[in-house]
Amino acid sequence: MGKNFQAYFVGAVSALGGFLFGYDIGVMSSILEMEYWKVYFNRPSSVEVGVIVSLLTAGCFVGSLAAGWIADKFSRKRTIMASSLVFCLGAAIQCGSRNRGMLIAGRFIAGLAVGCLSMAVPVFQSEIAPAHIRGRLVSLQQWAITWGLLIAFWIDYGCHFIDSDASWRIPMGIQIVPGIILFVAMFFIPYSPRWLVDHDQPEKAHQVLARLRANGDISAPEVLAELEEIKEAVRVERETAVRSYMELLRFPIRRRIILGVAIQALQQLTGINVIMYYATSIFKQSGLTGDNASLIAQGVNGVVNMLATVPAILWIDRWGRRKTLIFGSLGCGLTYFIKAVATGATQHKTYDEDGSLNLNLPTGTSYLAIVMMYLFVVSFAMSWGPIGWIYPSEIFPMHMRSKANSITTASNWLFNFVIGLVAPILIKKITWGLDLIFAIIMFASVGIIYLFFPETKNRSLEEMEVIFTGSAWAHKDRKRIDEYDITVQHNIDAKVADK
Repeated sequence: MGKNFQAYFVGAVSALGGFLFGYDIGVMSSILEMEYWKVYFNRPSSVEVGVIVSLLTAGCFVGSLAAGWIADKFSRKRTIMASSLVFCLGAAIQCGSRNRGMLIAGRFIAGLAVGCLSMAVPVFQSEIAPAHIRGRLVSLQQWAITWGLLIAFWIDYGCHFIDSDASWRIPMGIQIVPGIILFVAMFFIPYSPRWLVDHDQPEKAHQVLARLRANGDISAPEVLAELEEIKEAVRVERETAVRSYMELLRFPIRRRIILGVAIQALQQLTGINVIMYYATSIFKQSGLTGDNASLIAQGVNGVVNMLATVPAILWIDRWGRRKTLIFGSLGCGLTYFIKAVATGATQHKTYDEDGSLNLNLPTGTSYLAIVMMYLFVVSFAMSWGPIGWIYPSEIFPMHMRSKANSITTASNWLFNFVIGLVAPILIKKITWGLDLIFAIIMFASVGIIYLFFPETKNRSLEEMEVIFTGSAWAHKDRKRIDEYDITVQHNIDAKVADK
């Protein structure tokens, strides 16, 4: 890590915001199948389960929209701190729920916090990161989500042996702990240097950059150069500052808004949260009988998700965004297609006394379906998982970054909400047909990424103006960008020669 240790440290601490989201998804996934939870809430139907699950994402949608103004006004750091406290409140209400209304209210409140965090954390990470490791640092957000999922799965597994309502109350209450840790840890984290410059505090920004880039050396050339680059970018941007959300829809920023919304929506249209929310039910449908088997399979799913994110963290800044997304889409689509064909050809539907659906798959097909689920998670974790957060956080100018990311993140939560609401119904009604729908979407996304999404790896946030001011057809704009790179390198060589 060397001189980038401070940047890694700051990025890792702020990534705890992702952990909170991941834990809340994971904890509900297994709780939905706990007998004491079902009895306490009068065995909710698939529609009612969809409402309970989706109210978190409804809160996230509202929270992410509000976060744009909050993060600009009060800073990314304070937004993260306030959100962690709101999350603790929502988690406490869920833990102490006496009825469905209280549970839904707690999930909505927690969702407000998660929505703010999901916008503020990637933006904060992108603004404190050097260009050559920005993808890696923002990937920590997704890795933290996978750790939250993993830990929640195994806590649920351990608690499901408890013969009381504590079996589901304890997992819900535990999530208060990381919320408190995040709040306290953020006291030791600096403000975004770009936010400081934008709020006329260049001296503080200078100190923060020195801490993040040069172990506190305020005279380091790279620190001085980056500070001047930020100052110049802010000066230019103030001439066209965004004062309302409507201005985001005007040229030239409109293209970036469309791409940011598209990549966040497509991340959800991979179907990843169908797998994470309802994996226990899907494993049971696929032939894993008994609560223990399905819960263990879900726990293994969490391990696979966490480990498969590691290569993206290490090499995303080498692989690039475009190629990684294209290969990820192909992997996701192929696994869905194989699972759909195998399941559709061999299933025989029956229903248990409690209304649970069984597909009665042959043993070989059952194992194939489970393996395909795991391979889908691998494909997602190495591509769409991290890049869905990286890309929107790095493509917008300073004055537009928070507002624009609030819109793109809100689109993520909107699609998450809709998918979470209808998924339990579709899983029961069309089973393998849902896999086929997701497969078609993934194959279509290959063309969308190739045609419209420019490469952004190793570019400074201030260089994005060059990347996004050319043709809307990304695959046709390479010549102009290559010419820009040659010009930049020529200028650098000339400065070196003068010295």
